[in-house]
Amino acid sequence: MLLKALGLKAILVLTLFHHSAAADDRETLDNLLSQFLTGAADDIQVHERFWADDLIYTSSSGQRFGKSTIIEGMEKAEQKEGNKEKKAASAPIRYRAEDTDIRVLGETAIVAFRLIAEPAPGGDKPAEKMEFFNTGTFVKRDGEWRALAWQATKIPAPEPANG
Repeated sequence: MLLKALGLKAILVLTLFHHSAAADDRETLDNLLSQFLTGAADDIQVHERFWADDLIYTSSSGQRFGKSTIIEGMEKAEQKEGNKEKKAASAPIRYRAEDTDIRVLGETAIVAFRLIAEPAPGGDKPAEKMEFFNTGTFVKRDGEWRALAWQATKIPAPEPANG
């Protein structure tokens, strides 16, 4: 009887620890996503930290590529800015997440959310607000969460009501 009682207590403690660890991981992932979206537009280091080296990214336009392509694209954009060439084709964009759903499964997690991309204040070129459904698969390696796979799907703008 004593062994049974000790076994039940051990199971209860492990269950409470598991739920606490999962809640901590959800909070860590939510913070990681927020930090990423804050610096996503122009901070290469944010991308270096966020993406796993073996990332598989499927863009909203149907292109598939890895982390190196993302970093190379940002470096080229940075070089253009360094040469004082203006980004004529784009206005400054600010990103944020809504309806975030984080599911932790041990050392793997799924993060799904609605990405809102909207013009940043003070831009000199008009830009339109865009929305995407994003789903990321994260893995915890050496104590750090990194996005291993990513899928972005553009949400079409609502059609104007006829009337």
